[in-house]
This record gives sequence, C-alpha cells and structure tokens, in this order.
Amino acid sequence: MVVIALALLLESGWPVLFTQTRMGAGARPFRMYKFRKFGVRCSPHGLALTVAGDSRMTRIGRILAATKLDELPQIWNVFRGEMAIVGPRPESLAFADCFHGGFEAVLRYKPGLLGPAQVLFRHEAHFYPQSTDPLLFYREILFPAKARLDLSYYPQRTIASDIVWMAWGLLAVLGRVQPPRIHVSPG
Repeated sequence: MVVIALALLLESGWPVLFTQTRMGAGARPFRMYKFRKFGVRCSPHGLALTVAGDSRMTRIGRILAATKLDELPQIWNVFRGEMAIVGPRPESLAFADCFHGGFEAVLRYKPGLLGPAQVLFRHEAHFYPQSTDPLLFYREILFPAKARLDLSYYPQRTIASDIVWMAWGLLAVLGRVQPPRIHVSPG
C-alpha cells in the first residue's frame, strides 16, 4: 500500500486517497476509502461511474482499476466494522434511489470488499454500450442485475461459500482464473 501511495504521490500529487459516502447496512452512510484513480483536479461532481477509457483516470489509476488494488484501503472500513470481506458492494448515495421494488433487502447485509457481484461484474466499466447514457444503463440494467445476484446469494450464504468467493476474487484479480462470464444487455 505504501508503494501505491508513493506512486500516486509522484505521478500527480496529494491526496492519494479518494473518500466517498456510501450506503452501509441498514442504509447507514459511511465514508469508504479507495486509492485515487482519477486526476486530482477532477470535479467531485463528475460522472458517478467509471467507464472504459475514462479520461479522468491517471496512468497509475488505470493499473489500479485493472488490478482492483484501488480497493485496498477499504480494509480500514472492514477494521472499523463498516464493511465485511464478503458482502454486497456498497453503493454511492447517487444511486440510493435504486433500492426499491424489493432491492432494499440488499441493505440488510453489511457491504463487502468482494462477493458474487464484485467478482462477476469485475470488468463492469466495459459493460456500458457506447450509445447509451451510462447512468441510465446502470440504474435500469446493471444495478438490478447485481441486486438480484446479491439477493440470491446472501440470504443463504455459508462460511464455506464465502471462502469460495474469496478464492474466486483473489484468483480473478491475479488473472489465474476467469469467473463465469455474464452478459448484460438492455431489454
């Protein structure tokens, strides 16, 4: 983590961490930490998603995004009890309105660093069609797909199944195995 922080500092300066308020269990807000992938001069009011070829990313940021090493500071959130190792991905407040129609049940579970949705949607930035508004596509297609996946897994999870997902996540990040591919398309 020190090497990553130094690389970011040398490339584009301070700060090296990105913090954002996310929704935790019970819809309680908490500050989530990540290594910064975007340039320091990016507006905090920009697109709430990262898409393929995102021009806001720095050179180091692209490496962090590809390896998922930008997520390492969330270990602090785990130590603080705000997140778990395995759990649904904590959503940005920008998507709080997506938790309706049964999807609010996802908020019963402590958010995590990894889980089925994080592993299977590992390359989410590449899912957005060029001709579609990414926010609309996320709200109407990706969020419901991830929420359904979370709701099919977390109510019946076991320690053994969590360990399997941790292994899948580690192997996927190391490029040793590809998790099952999923196809997401509008309509």
